[in-house]
Amino acid sequence: MYFKDKKVIYNCVLLLSFVLITTGCVPATEHANGKKAYYVEPGQKSEISGVGIDSRDIIIMTGKMMEDILGAPVFFQAETPPKVIIDAEYFKNEGSTRIDKNLITDKLRTGLNRAAAGKMTFIGREYLNMLMKELALKQSGITGGEDNEAEPQVYAADYRLGGRISTLDKVNPTEGTFSRYHQILFEMIDLKTGAIAWSNSYDFKKVAQEDVIYR
Repeated sequence: MYFKDKKVIYNCVLLLSFVLITTGCVPATEHANGKKAYYVEPGQKSEISGVGIDSRDIIIMTGKMMEDILGAPVFFQAETPPKVIIDAEYFKNEGSTRIDKNLITDKLRTGLNRAAAGKMTFIGREYLNMLMKELALKQSGITGGEDNEAEPQVYAADYRLGGRISTLDKVNPTEGTFSRYHQILFEMIDLKTGAIAWSNSYDFKKVAQEDVIYR
């Protein structure tokens, strides 16, 4: 019995070795229809396009929102530059489009920061932990400068961005056509009162025979 078991194990090892050798020696075939990567202007219409949000949509919508915010007297004509938080914390995606919300809010914030030319102060609330760590190092004595060096002080914001992405989908089962309407809401909330100091939306609709996969 022991001899038979040993012979079976030996045959299994030989078979496994044969499979590994034969499969390992198969040369890798190149994709016959493949092509090299190339650069495409993000603002132009992509040849790979579906019914979701593309780079062109992000550039156009943030440009329009930036222009509208800069034209709002509550922000651009204030005697003291308002302190503003623009991030994705309260910018919700409640639609069926898969999108990294930071692509929208980061593009809007950086564009506004450059164009505002000091007439608006932007607070990086997502970096608060960085500031607190630096404060802890100074208080512990590990770092520091002159005795009269001022301690870090966190600004209180006046306004913060809120909003949401909403979608309405339709499918024609006979033609296999997809349709998606996007409504992207942007609002600046007065953090002292909760009032909506500014509001605007960007709407668009796309139709495609076959949708693409967004990652």
